[in-house]
Amino acid sequence: MQIIQSIQNRIYEIRGERVMLDYDLAVLYEVDTKVLNQAVKRNIKRFSEDFMFRLSVDEWESMRSQIVTAYSNGTSKVQILSFNQGKRNSSMTPFAFTEQGIAMLSSVLHSDKAINMNIAIMRAFVEIRKVLLQQNDLKEQLRLIKDKIGEHDAQLNQIYDALENILDEKAAQRKWEDRDRIGFSR
Repeated sequence: MQIIQSIQNRIYEIRGERVMLDYDLAVLYEVDTKVLNQAVKRNIKRFSEDFMFRLSVDEWESMRSQIVTAYSNGTSKVQILSFNQGKRNSSMTPFAFTEQGIAMLSSVLHSDKAINMNIAIMRAFVEIRKVLLQQNDLKEQLRLIKDKIGEHDAQLNQIYDALENILDEKAAQRKWEDRDRIGFSR
């Protein structure tokens, strides 16, 4: 379960897609980022734009600042980022792989470590989907509760109005009975 959590921490949302970056995948597969990218380039026909894309410079700069800020107290991610990016050509931004692109990596990388890690990554994506489905289910339940409360509010307002009318009628009756009588009395 710890490996799943470690993988989930390396999944980002970019351009509305949940992706993993090439250097994070290289760490997980225990290969150099360059080796991973070379294997992808040798099999580029397998990686269409919906499987893999290169980050823009702005996306990359924004991400790097967020990663460093988020992990400035700890050292794990910053060290990984520094270690893996130290050899990267600074003019090249990382590749982002969607879930389908990561699945396609299993057909490109054949080591036992890569195969086992791919299975773990797929499980991490499944866990994320489960959490999102649960969140959507909770949102729906909250919406239903809110609707019910709205209905109850309307019903309670009607009850309050009816009670006020009854109290007003009782007060009017009391005033009529307590008035001073005029005329002849017996």
